[in-house]
Amino acid sequence: KMGVKIEIFRMMLYLSFPVAMFWISNQAEYFEEYIVKRKREIFPPDEQLHRKHLEDFKERMRARKEQQRLKEISAESEN
Repeated sequence: KMGVKIEIFRMMLYLSFPVAMFWISNQAEYFEEYIVKRKREIFPPDEQLHRKHLEDFKERMRARKEQQRLKEISAESEN
């Protein structure tokens, strides 16, 4: 009789541990401060100079892609 109770206790322990860890890890208020701090380290707030460099890069890539398309279209029209 005692063996069954111990087995039930062990099974409850085995099942409750992952469920409890899942529940804790999904509580946003526990990790919100850490995540916000880490996000600001990885992605600092936008600076105007940084934003301008990104916009210039995007514009150069857009122009390059457009030139490639024009070359492809002219090559197709020649055939």
